[in-house]
Order: sequence, then C-alpha cells, then structure tokens
Amino acid sequence: MLALSVGRSAVYSVLSLVEALTREESLGDQSTSLNPGANAQAFWDVVNQIVGQVFAFAPIALAIYFLWEPGVSAFRRIGLDLRRVGSDLARALLLVVVIGLPGLGLYAAGRALGMTVQVDASPLDPSWWTIPLLLLAALRAGLTEEVIFIGYLFDRLRRLGWGTWTIILSTAALRGAYHAYQGFGPIVGNVAMGIVFGWAYHRWGRVMPLVLAHVLIDIIAFIGYPLAAEWWPALF
Repeated sequence: MLALSVGRSAVYSVLSLVEALTREESLGDQSTSLNPGANAQAFWDVVNQIVGQVFAFAPIALAIYFLWEPGVSAFRRIGLDLRRVGSDLARALLLVVVIGLPGLGLYAAGRALGMTVQVDASPLDPSWWTIPLLLLAALRAGLTEEVIFIGYLFDRLRRLGWGTWTIILSTAALRGAYHAYQGFGPIVGNVAMGIVFGWAYHRWGRVMPLVLAHVLIDIIAFIGYPLAAEWWPALF
C-alpha cells in the first residue's frame, strides 16, 4: 500500500531534499511548486491535470477497500462519514487554528534561516479552471494523507501490536518525510501536524475532522494566500 502511495512519495521527497542540498545554490534560494500551472492555450494540458488528479484518488480507494470487512463499513470504522457534521466541522476549525497558524510561522522562520525552499503553492491565473483544479488538489491531499497516514496505518499498525504513541510518532515522521522536498521548516511543521492529528484521531476516533482541517488549510495555502498576496502586495 505504502509503495503505491505516500511511502513512494516520501522516498522521492527525501531524495529531492538531498539533491537540493548538494547544489551550489543555497536551499533558501531554491523554489518548488505544489500545483503546476496549466497553459491557458492548451486544452489537453488541463485535461491531463484533471485526469491526473482523478487517478490520484485511487490509493485512497484502495486503502478504504483494504479496511473493509464483511458487515463493517470502512467509512464508519475510521469515521469518514457525515454522521457528526457539526462537531466534525468545529473540531476541524480548531485544528486549523492550532496547526495552520504555527505552520505559517515555521515556514517563515525556515525561509528567514535559509533552511526552507520557496514554495509556490499555486499559479493563479484568470482561467476558469484554475480554482476548481486547486480545490480538487486540496481535497485529494486531505483525503490521501489523513485516510492513509491516519485511518489505514493506525489500523494496520495496531494489528501488528504497536503502541499508540509509537504509531503516532512513526506516522508523523513519515508525514514529515513526505514533505521533505520543501525543506526543513515544513518537515518540522508536518511532523508536528502528524503528532497533533494522530493524537486527535486517537481521542476522537474519526478521520473526518482531520480531512476537513487539512482541506481547509490547503485551500488557504493554494487559493487564499496567493489572492491576498495579489490584492495586498505591500502586506505580503
């Protein structure tokens, strides 16, 4: 499962960081892009991005399939359902405040210290498909990380006899490695996010608040921040 999804991406991410560290250019002078832009004149560029995003949901479906048991819904087992919309949303907003704001601070500190690459979250342009593609990317990222890192791995590692905090710390470390290509600031931030989210899942028994929080954080990063930087360049 990991070799087909986040584990493979984590390996490539760590290799990308090692490669970046070997360049003559300092880490702080380098940049990376989370969501590549689509050529406004190339219809097939947009189609390929949509298809790529859709296929990226396959590992999520595979994890849910592996979690399914006769008579037991995988969605109910990991709390990926709409039974508690109000409390899930409230918890998600709390996590956004706890994780999102410190995460921005870690990124800024990493940039100031030259330990984090410049992350271009999204290439906003006036094309009608830009916002829908970014929303789809945010949904895909939230489901991928929370369903696999939390829902799937917590279940499988418990079956292997791992303790709660061993699971939380291990999955948090894997989450940090998954984002290593962004530099050391995001590694620390995502390990912290993994610890908080892992503890929250252990406490609440539901993935949905984590997915909602992750999607909201990514929407702010992909769409909110670029728009704010464009509207108020002096401030940002």
